[in-house]
Amino acid sequence: MKLGEYIKNYRLSKNLSQRQFATQCGISNGYISMLEEGRNPRTNEPLIPSLPMLKKIASGIGISIHDLISAVDDMPISFNEEIDLPQNNNIIPLPKTKKIPLLGTVACGEPILAEQNIDGYFSAPTDLDVDFCLRAQGDSMINARIFDDDIVFVHQQPTVEDGEIAIILIDDEATIKRVYFDRENGFLTLVPENPQYKVMRFQGEKLNQIRILGKVIAGYYKIQK
Repeated sequence: MKLGEYIKNYRLSKNLSQRQFATQCGISNGYISMLEEGRNPRTNEPLIPSLPMLKKIASGIGISIHDLISAVDDMPISFNEEIDLPQNNNIIPLPKTKKIPLLGTVACGEPILAEQNIDGYFSAPTDLDVDFCLRAQGDSMINARIFDDDIVFVHQQPTVEDGEIAIILIDDEATIKRVYFDRENGFLTLVPENPQYKVMRFQGEKLNQIRILGKVIAGYYKIQK
């Protein structure tokens, strides 16, 4: 479920109009409309909400920011400055941040966060329940809005749910793919978000090549032109 669908379903379940929900969140009615539409009507580009905006939405719904991020699919987050500030507030509070290790080569048999795997650190808001980040390479996940050189933030976990995007280690190479399990037939399928790339399937002994490093929760996205 996309963020806009989640918001709309919540509104309808509570019999709230867009204006009522916007007031509940403390943001503009127009922005709620754009979120539900999923795009900016002026540019026709996908709308990527900022973390402060997501905090307001989560607060309006009555859940934590982490629960909101976990409830929707592949939600990108912009860490740029707020674009929908209250009219009479000239002070923009900076979010508290923590250092997240940026991983380079991740080899089998080594702890994920071993010193030899860390290429540096990247600052991220403390609200994000993430353990490490990776720099995306290539264009195999562009339909999930993960582009070349984007930073993806990952919660370390050994398994993910069907259809979730994960960081997977194949032998000594990390890749980003959507994961599906066919437990009845013993298949693991890794699906790219670009039709130019082939789906990868693993079965039997080949499954020993695969290790899930974690679930992709958020990303730091450049503006794509």
